[in-house]
Amino acid sequence: MSCPICGKRPSKRFCPSKGEKVCAGCCGREREVTIDCPSDCPHLITAHRYEAEHRKPIPPEEFPYRDVEVSEEFVYERWPVVSNLASFILTFQIQNKDVNDGIARAALEALAETYRTLATGIYYERPPDAALPRALYAHIAEFFQEFHEQESSPAAFPSLKDSDVFHLLVFLLRVLRQQSSGRPRSRAFLDFLRARFPLPESNSKEGPRIVIP
Repeated sequence: MSCPICGKRPSKRFCPSKGEKVCAGCCGREREVTIDCPSDCPHLITAHRYEAEHRKPIPPEEFPYRDVEVSEEFVYERWPVVSNLASFILTFQIQNKDVNDGIARAALEALAETYRTLATGIYYERPPDAALPRALYAHIAEFFQEFHEQESSPAAFPSLKDSDVFHLLVFLLRVLRQQSSGRPRSRAFLDFLRARFPLPESNSKEGPRIVIP
C-alpha cells in the first residue's frame, strides 16, 4: 500500500500516532511537525538519540539570556528546587496532553520576565496570551508561591530571592533550547525532564507537592 501521507512511496513504518504504516520519508519529514508523535515511538526515540549525538552548539544569538551568568555551583546548590519544579511541569503535562516544548518555553519565558523585573523592585506581569501556556505559567507561579510559604519551616530549603528564581528559570530555558528538537510538536525537553526526574505513581495522578529533603 502507498503511504497515506504522500500517496506515493510504499508504507513500511508503523506510525503509532496515525495507527497505520507510513513511508520512511514522511516519517522523517513530518515527525513532530504534522504528526503528533508519542514519546515512546521507536522511530522518534531513534531520531532523538541521533540528534543528541550530532547536536551542534547553540548559536550565540539563540542562547537564552546570553548576558546572564548562571554558574554550575548556583544550580547545584538549588538542585532540589529544580527537581521539584520539573515535577510540577511534568504533572501539568500529564493532565494536559497537548503541552509540548513550545508551550513550556512560552510559559517559562513569560515567568522569567516577571521575575527579572521583580528582582529590580518593579512588579510587571504579562502571562502568555494563549490559554495553555498561560495555564502552565500560573501552575509554575503556584509552585514558587508554595515554595515561599514553606521557607519559614526549619527543614526548608535556603530562601530564594526573586533574582535566584529568575536565574533558575534562565537555566531551564537553556536546557530546553539545548534538548528540544525545535519542531512545532516537539516534546524532547519534557521527555528529558521525565528521564531525569521520574514522577512517583501517586504524584502523577494527584500532582506533586514540594518535598523537603
